[in-house]
Amino acid sequence: MELGNVLEFLENRSILITGATGFLAKIFTEKILRVQPNVKKLYLLLRAADSKSALQRFNTEIMGKELFKVVKEKYGTNLNSVISEKVTVVAGDITCDNLGVKDSSLLEEMWREVDVVVNLAATTNFDERYDVSLGINTMGAKNVLNFAKKCPKLKVLLHVSTAYVCGEREGLILETPYEMGDTLNGTSGLDIDAEKKLMEETLKELRADNISEEAITLAMKDLGIQRAKKYGWPNTYVFTKTMGEMLLGEMKENIPLVILRPTIITSTFKEPFPGWVEGIRTIDSLAVGYAKGRITCFLGDPKTVVDLIPADMVVNSMMVAMAAHANQNGEQIIYQVGSSVSNPIRFSLLQDFALRYFTKHPWINKEGKPVKVGKVTVFRTMASFQRFMALRYLLPLKGLQIVNVALCEYFQGFYHELHRKIKYVMRMIDLYGPYLFFKAYFDDVNTERLRKVAQESDNDNMFYFDPRKINWDDYFLNVHIPGVVKYVFK
Repeated sequence: MELGNVLEFLENRSILITGATGFLAKIFTEKILRVQPNVKKLYLLLRAADSKSALQRFNTEIMGKELFKVVKEKYGTNLNSVISEKVTVVAGDITCDNLGVKDSSLLEEMWREVDVVVNLAATTNFDERYDVSLGINTMGAKNVLNFAKKCPKLKVLLHVSTAYVCGEREGLILETPYEMGDTLNGTSGLDIDAEKKLMEETLKELRADNISEEAITLAMKDLGIQRAKKYGWPNTYVFTKTMGEMLLGEMKENIPLVILRPTIITSTFKEPFPGWVEGIRTIDSLAVGYAKGRITCFLGDPKTVVDLIPADMVVNSMMVAMAAHANQNGEQIIYQVGSSVSNPIRFSLLQDFALRYFTKHPWINKEGKPVKVGKVTVFRTMASFQRFMALRYLLPLKGLQIVNVALCEYFQGFYHELHRKIKYVMRMIDLYGPYLFFKAYFDDVNTERLRKVAQESDNDNMFYFDPRKINWDDYFLNVHIPGVVKYVFK
């Protein structure tokens, strides 16, 4: 693997970015516009009915974000001309042939001009409808590959997956591909075409029954979880992402393919400024619940290593990998980008950071009062957690006689609040349960090799992605949690 200057690689390139309104895609776009003004063209594909609504989404959901304030300062009054020259907003949908691009002249232009395809389109909901998740994460990856095959100038296809395609396996997870039909529990018979057919037939039957859309959604969510667990994956998201990887590996032919598997992505470490984050991302949902007083107990192993990586480091690794593997026809490489091997952090430390931060900077509730937080009781087994819930909330209510109307109203409110808190905690456990006792860590031999090559050529350290540079105490207390409070809390 040889790596020239990444900035030089980006110069005069035409890059297609799918899922352009997503968290990583925005940071990726911002970085290129900021550091390489001589990029030829960024084609930003996003879901929209037409070009007008696509442009509206671009202005509000991308350029309208504070993330782009440094770019705006850099270009000043020239910003609009730079954007009109360098950015083409494309209305499309990766679940469709030709990525759903209806403008035939634009489609021909993209095929003719695109050098690099970056697939960031995904649905990351753990319990997404099976038809939606399969359409975007699995068949969408295939559609992006088919599009890339029509680009004669293509240098590389970069597909962003997730490290958690490993499911609930334990130990060291290697940077190796999944072959078509592989399963995690040894169950044979995984066939992606058959999965697609099953999904379509189930959806057809549900609609023929003339039931509500809400009922169809619940049924399709259940189907996704059922299919995932049949073959050993804990949720629909990682199952469909794995099948997407399988299709790419099987069908790539002569395409240079890079599959990047980030772990849990957190707020920006340094660029364009520290602490930018968008949406409630995995661990942040726990921070929000804790700060607002909804979580006083939780389930998990305090010794579990939580694999975190800042978003700007992921983006930098993407750019270095693109440059390193350009023109390697027919080759496939996988990079796991995380911290569990190089700079591990334990679950207990995250609790400590939250306690320290929100004790000093409490969340102010709707009544204008600071929410007091304390040490969270952590249960190490499901049995101990269920026993606690019964003793704490259910047994004291048995045999309670309410004879007073005022008391009755009081207890109705009490029950409502109690039910809300229990429901919130149980939903967190249901969604993230497989990761609360996670026993794996992610090998990054390939990624480490890429880092070393990058360090030799990146004299300005512009494309840093070494997690060993992170001081977790400083990052969480001074960067990440303040960023979550600023950009995520409502």
